[in-house]
Amino acid sequence: MEELKEIYERITFLRQKGVKMKEMAEQAEISPSVLSAVYSTVLPAYLKNIEKGETQDEALQNALMWVNNVSKKKLLGSLANLKSSLFAMEIPSKIYTENNKNPFLNMLENNMKETVTRITNFSGIYLSYSISSGSRSLKIEPYIIAPAENGNYVEVGHNNAYGVTHWGAVMMNGINHLYLAFNENMTSQLALFYICLKLPMYDRPPFLRGVYTCFDYNYNPVARRILFVKYSDSIAREEFMKLKGELKAYEVLNKKEQVYYDYTCQPEDIIRMCNIPSPQMSEEDLIIEKKILSI
Repeated sequence: MEELKEIYERITFLRQKGVKMKEMAEQAEISPSVLSAVYSTVLPAYLKNIEKGETQDEALQNALMWVNNVSKKKLLGSLANLKSSLFAMEIPSKIYTENNKNPFLNMLENNMKETVTRITNFSGIYLSYSISSGSRSLKIEPYIIAPAENGNYVEVGHNNAYGVTHWGAVMMNGINHLYLAFNENMTSQLALFYICLKLPMYDRPPFLRGVYTCFDYNYNPVARRILFVKYSDSIAREEFMKLKGELKAYEVLNKKEQVYYDYTCQPEDIIRMCNIPSPQMSEEDLIIEKKILSI
């Protein structure tokens, strides 16, 4: 009876896409009232009963007690046809207008255009300082922040310590923060690498402080403190591409780099998360996770 869960999830999905229950019932050639009772009452009760530890047969029998227009025999006999009918339904395409456009995406688009007019004081080449994922070394990586060639947005480039260059977009929320966003992986996989830099009340700041979030090698989210130090006011790609990222052990750091290390590479400057294999997912997992990550 695994089909019951699949049917419930498919109906939920179709409803979220704007398909009406009446249309699903007509597709499956069953009564709309029966389909509605199955979706709104029987299937939720069945899934809850399964979570309580009941067998599939007991869970369904007890769930059907809540309705009087659906029998167990009729429901089980129609599962195959209902499932195939639901999964055969096409999702209607929506025509987006200004009234139903996602306001958040609209705001991002407008913000990226507005950022072009406010980025002057923060354009240039920077060297970033943060802790390495694989060691206690200081990670030093160049960034460039500059208007894109088409002038429609501000782009950011990043030469990481492993020889890879990433390109992303920049946004500002007025005078408070600078946001740098990348996709760390090749398309089409999405793995966001995101930096939030606090903007000081200073016309052309020599450095910017912030926090960046990304994934570790096991694709668990991690956040770290990061420091951006202005290297040059130049916005020439050629100059930026000549700079390479690197990892430096504490023993070979100069005095300034030691200050940057002390600011970015202490245990409290890293916030980690991980998944604990657990079929119960109890509060004990939270304690275990923190113990593992504090080692």
